[in-house]
Amino acid sequence: MAYRKTPAEVRRLEAAREHLVARATAVVAEVGWAQASVTAVADAAGIAAGSVYQHFPSKAALAVEVFRRAAGREVEVLGEVLAVPGDPVERLSRGIEVFARRALENRGLAYALLAAPAEPAVGAERLDYRRRYRALFAAVVREGIADGVLPEQNGEITAAALTGAIGEVLVDPLGAPGATTTDALLAELTAMALRCAGAPVP
Repeated sequence: MAYRKTPAEVRRLEAAREHLVARATAVVAEVGWAQASVTAVADAAGIAAGSVYQHFPSKAALAVEVFRRAAGREVEVLGEVLAVPGDPVERLSRGIEVFARRALENRGLAYALLAAPAEPAVGAERLDYRRRYRALFAAVVREGIADGVLPEQNGEITAAALTGAIGEVLVDPLGAPGATTTDALLAELTAMALRCAGAPVP
């Protein structure tokens, strides 16, 4: 008969895996993907390097899990903000502000998610999550068009432009903080996004 783990063992392994992912996320936020070696992550988690492979078959698999967890949370937050009932232009503005402010409050992790050099597997995840951001923006743009508060346009193209521009604007401030104040950057970024969508800028 094959050995079956007890519920207590399953809970222990799940807790150990969650701890490992949390510590790996902290390491990535501090030093980036390239320097987040299995040894560095294991040291941060207080385990032997070999123990990492009890939970993930490779460094790439661990990196993908870190990315999915962190990026997934940002997509979830943006989706919640954009889904609040109300004027589509106001929701678009608020969503961009919340997304950017969260990035600027956790610069190391945000830079890792948006731009830091990473393994191909993480790069593939980036593309997937960019599509998710784009879909969220596109839905609000289409709603704005339907409500008559945004001009006729291709919502998918506008959303793609917004997704790319927001990431590009944030890259330098995330990688080299201090060049401009957070409030000034958020104001400029939000105004740019509204102009891109054809909305009036307050």
